[in-house]
Amino acid sequence: MSPSAPLAVHITGARPNFPKAAPVLEAVARLGDGALRQRLVHTGQHYDERMSEVFFRQLGLPEPDVNLGVGSGTHATQTAAVMTGLEDLFLTERPDVVVVYGDVNSTVAAALVAAKLQIPLAHVEAGLRSFDPLMPEEVNRLVTDRLSDLLFATSADAVAHLGNEGVAPERIHLVGNPMIDTLLAHLDAFDADAARAHHRLEGRYAVATLHRPANVDAGPDAEALVKALHAAADQVQIIVPLHPRGRATLEAAGLLAHPAIRLTEPLGYVEFLGLVRGSDVVVTDSGGVQEETTVLGVPCLTLRPNTERPVTISHGTNRLVTREGLALEVERALAVDRSTHRVPPLWDGHAGPRIAEVLLEAYA
Repeated sequence: MSPSAPLAVHITGARPNFPKAAPVLEAVARLGDGALRQRLVHTGQHYDERMSEVFFRQLGLPEPDVNLGVGSGTHATQTAAVMTGLEDLFLTERPDVVVVYGDVNSTVAAALVAAKLQIPLAHVEAGLRSFDPLMPEEVNRLVTDRLSDLLFATSADAVAHLGNEGVAPERIHLVGNPMIDTLLAHLDAFDADAARAHHRLEGRYAVATLHRPANVDAGPDAEALVKALHAAADQVQIIVPLHPRGRATLEAAGLLAHPAIRLTEPLGYVEFLGLVRGSDVVVTDSGGVQEETTVLGVPCLTLRPNTERPVTISHGTNRLVTREGLALEVERALAVDRSTHRVPPLWDGHAGPRIAEVLLEAYA
């Protein structure tokens, strides 16, 4: 790669970033010599091996050029640590464009540093809105989009949100969903039979993945969630790959008191989606899982009052549910016909190359 080629620095920090970044990194690399140099930064926001490094191995991501190793902490502590590390890096490297992904603290930290150093910013997964100001991710999305020069949207509703907020149309690019590029590229590796055998699952089962503060942080919320999961487990066995966040609270609330509920440690990308692919229903509060189940055709019940991904409802398998209504919705999901489902436009496995071409045209 020519040392005079423009430099794109990609920022990842948490588990959801990695399957979004992988196809973009690969597509930029395919542009050829003299097009764009690139460096990959892992902020270390998720530092547990099962939460980050395993993703690099399974997705074929190159080893990060830089790992800031910031670890956990409050929103302010974590964001400040990422900003400090990235400021030093950007002053040394002087990238021509910084590429950020999703809506985690590393994303908004990189956006703030790039803006203050007057470095162009590209946001992959721009325009998603839950319209819930209590969600830290919503704040991160709004700030990052406001500071971005290129905004890569996954769906038409995201384009509309950006337009309503006054973003110039020439800065908005509807490219599809790079996370779905990764899913489709690894589809043959998602072995439902192997997942079933590994976890000793017989018959129908559900997967539950829950980590948002509104569900797991406070004792009363955790108790209400556990009650809902117990009612659902009266109908189907539930396996819970439990995020470190909230584990103690959920266990204290009696999650394991029901014999049909089983916990497992957080899983790698391939193992988790193999488990999801073979399931009859997924219960989640994760944004990415809403998208993955939409493409896999698995009924998804999202335990949240809102979603920044409404296309997974209008074009997919997703439904918003309450804790009180979860058992009934599980019953309905178990009876649903899964023979047909729709996939949103441009979720076709080619978002990465579309993003790479825009970056090439803008900065090469």
